Amino acid sequence: MATTKKTKIVKKTAKKTAKKAAKKTVVKYYQAIGRRKTSVARIRLFTQGDKTIMINGKSYKEYFPDLNLQQIVDVALDKMKALDKFMVSVKVKGGGIHSQAEAVRHGISRALVKFNPDFRKRLRRAGYLTRDPRMRERKKFGLKRARRAPQWSKR
Repeated sequence: MATTKKTKIVKKTAKKTAKKAAKKTVVKYYQAIGRRKTSVARIRLFTQGDKTIMINGKSYKEYFPDLNLQQIVDVALDKMKALDKFMVSVKVKGGGIHSQAEAVRHGISRALVKFNPDFRKRLRRAGYLTRDPRMRERKKFGLKRARRAPQWSKR
């Protein structure tokens, strides 16, 4: 019986030290959400760590192989001259690849404003803080798509 009490005490102290160690390694980040059409991007902007942009566990250059999409993603950081100052972690879902890139740009811009409110004026002027409200129009009954009617036949 005495040995089981000792092992319980040892386990409790081990858990406490593990919790203390976990509390010491807390890294501060700035979180924001970017949206475009049906794409949603959750952004975390870390001030520490390797200065990369990771999207869904991949490098952004691997996730967006097209150079234009890569430029859309990093243009907000580039405009603020902060490309090598942050580690950016992104979870993006929904929509197409171009829509996802613009959602990531919107989210990074919002996170940068949370980091430094002085960035707001320059990002707003560039149009990166405005959420693009255009959405796909819903399909109406009796039509093939939102507005496309069935082909009309005279006879």
